[in-house]
Amino acid sequence: MGACPRRSYAEGFGPFPVRNFQPIQMLVLGMPGDRATVLRQGTVDVRVELADTASIFNELTPQSSAVMKFETLRSGLFLRYGVTDRFEVAMEVPALYRYQGVLNGGITAAERATTGLSGARRDLRSLGYAYMVSPGSRTAFHGGQDQWGLGDISLMSKYQFVRQTETLPAVSLRFAVKAPSGDASRVFGSGHPDAGVGLALEKTFLSRWVTYVNVNGVFPSGTVGGFRPQPIVSAMTAAEYLWSEHVSFTLQFDYYSSAFHGTGLKVLDRGVTEVVLGFNYQLQPHLLWQVYGVENVDFITGGSADFTVSTVLTYRFES
Repeated sequence: MGACPRRSYAEGFGPFPVRNFQPIQMLVLGMPGDRATVLRQGTVDVRVELADTASIFNELTPQSSAVMKFETLRSGLFLRYGVTDRFEVAMEVPALYRYQGVLNGGITAAERATTGLSGARRDLRSLGYAYMVSPGSRTAFHGGQDQWGLGDISLMSKYQFVRQTETLPAVSLRFAVKAPSGDASRVFGSGHPDAGVGLALEKTFLSRWVTYVNVNGVFPSGTVGGFRPQPIVSAMTAAEYLWSEHVSFTLQFDYYSSAFHGTGLKVLDRGVTEVVLGFNYQLQPHLLWQVYGVENVDFITGGSADFTVSTVLTYRFES
């Protein structure tokens, strides 16, 4: 050991692993929110996530149309391994299920009590399920009800090249690759591999606050729905308050540009801005439970999913 041991900073639980849950944008590689610090060498994290996303769009133009009203249940198995004290690798295997959903009643009541019923929800109130996106005279995306399928598997790595100090945040470089394991004909995958790169920063303030920042670039390949997708930029910033040793609360803001351009439909062309709020609860020394909700905000309109609620369990095996 050195003569001057490194200072130990307050340990947060990290940002929520949110990605763009809009069902069409989700076909492209997503780099979920992540912290800058890496697992210790030999440590394994096993994470199971279940997210339910309500999507509703009713967009009609003389040339195009997009009618969507359904929920997507996304379950994911995420494995993370610390190769060294500065480098970790991870893999995520998702499964998707589209159905009529269970959130519509609660969302309708909340809208009526606050901003008023949205135009799309009012116009489609008699519809139970719909998924048809037709730019121009062709159908680009169409998914059946009560369908289940494997999504696109992601492989990720992270290298921490700066450790946190009194003045500097922890900084890591992230890489990701998406394998086309999902069935593109049923809109469970893009049918092509994607690659991504990003930076993650993390800094503790005033002993109880931990801030996180992610900036990512994703580079899709091939075509999606007949369109050639463009590179995507995403960004995340989060603040976590450590209420106690075992409980914390996190407020998070996410931005995603769109993989599509010039389609004539907002649901495809518009980016997404969302706010995330939730809590972290350490049930046991090696078991973490997280619950969060994702709500779109009006900095950009027309392209985001309506609402997402998610629960996450992570178990850590330490060497």
